[in-house]
Amino acid sequence: MEQNNETEEKDSEQESLQNKAKEWLEDNMRIIVSIFIVILIAGGIYSYSNRTESPQISDNSGMITNEEENNSDEKQAPTDENIASSNDLEEKISSTATSQETDNSFIETAVKGDSQTKLARKALADFLEKNPDSALTAEHKIYIEDYLRKNSGHTGRVFVGTSIEFSKDLIKDAISKSKNLNENQLQNLHKYAVRVVSLS
Repeated sequence: MEQNNETEEKDSEQESLQNKAKEWLEDNMRIIVSIFIVILIAGGIYSYSNRTESPQISDNSGMITNEEENNSDEKQAPTDENIASSNDLEEKISSTATSQETDNSFIETAVKGDSQTKLARKALADFLEKNPDSALTAEHKIYIEDYLRKNSGHTGRVFVGTSIEFSKDLIKDAISKSKNLNENQLQNLHKYAVRVVSLS
């Protein structure tokens, strides 16, 4: 008899706990769902912000892959020395010019948030400011900046204060090659061009 009473008490305690948990869940369901939605939205924003802004173009086909840039980033992890020197330079660079023109080239210096592609974009913009070419579309410019990135001679990652030199001859060559792209290649580049507002 005593055992039955103990078993009944345990069962009623368990049932009471289950009921309390169920009530708490029902009372707080709205909050739990809201938190879950916020986490999903934050994850989506984080994922979207990590996408690369400019694609990589294969010279042979006009097809674009992000693999090359991602692989080069993985191969060279930043060292403490690089991080420290980039932090030291950050303040100095912000007050100085980030573009310089020589007789034969444009030298672009990275500021916070710049990549090799963005520096190539700046060099192209500097060149076109002095040598306007109305025949170039946003698709042509995507191709040109990628061509400059691949052929600038710079290897490794870009940190604040990193300078990359883009020769004027290289820029002219990239412009010339972009004008030889066929309609399929330009169409392929269109989906990337629309992502970069500054090119239109």
